[in-house]
Amino acid sequence: MLREKIVKAYEQCNTSIRKVAARFDVSQAFVQKLLKQKQVTGHVNPKKQGGCLKSVLHSHTTQLLDMVEKYPDYT
Repeated sequence: MLREKIVKAYEQCNTSIRKVAARFDVSQAFVQKLLKQKQVTGHVNPKKQGGCLKSVLHSHTTQLLDMVEKYPDYT
């Protein structure tokens, strides 16, 4: 896994973040993020992305449906 290789290269080679980033063709910020994540969590697994974002109007669904039925020309 690329993430593990990056951290391992940094830890074993006693080199700079900039050189590791250039070696693996990633940004310095990405290397820093991985090193910090390894320090805090003990692993470099990707974090969960996204999620189920509900609409602001989700809680008003029934009210909106009633309004559309009552006033069909408004849509």
